[in-house]
Amino acid sequence: MEKFVPDMYQKNIYDIDYQKLKKKGIKCLLFDLDNTLVPVNVDIPTKKIKELFNYLERDFKVIIISNSNKKRLIPFKEGLNVDVAASAKKPFKTKYVKIMEMYKFKEHQIAAIGDQLLTDIGGANNMGITSILVNPIGEYEKFGTKINRFIEGFIKRKLKRKNILVKGEYYD
Repeated sequence: MEKFVPDMYQKNIYDIDYQKLKKKGIKCLLFDLDNTLVPVNVDIPTKKIKELFNYLERDFKVIIISNSNKKRLIPFKEGLNVDVAASAKKPFKTKYVKIMEMYKFKEHQIAAIGDQLLTDIGGANNMGITSILVNPIGEYEKFGTKINRFIEGFIKRKLKRKNILVKGEYYD
């Protein structure tokens, strides 16, 4: 169960204390796309995300890492002027390792932000990087994600019984 417990839990990407991450030595932020940055049915970045990323790029290397395909990520790559890692197959380590090698980051210098325990948090924790869970921002989810959410329900209930990861009780 510990592999699904995030290091931080915040309501959304705008509530994260990025300066605290910087002080901890984080230099790279890996953002999930669907239901973390935008709902699944939104195809371009919003003005608010553009503003956040412009602010973050002063202190961090910002990369979108997603299990979605390259075609889905291109409008975000171009619209936000960030690098992307498509078809990441999170929670597996392959793309994380590739990013670390390509950009010369160590585990303790990276934070991964996402809305799913199984893929985003599990993947980050498998790598030993800082994991940050946010609430999903959209209602609609693809079939595979619905299956993950069903499994997540069991994990969340088990953690809640231990008073860990209680919805709405945010921490950093």
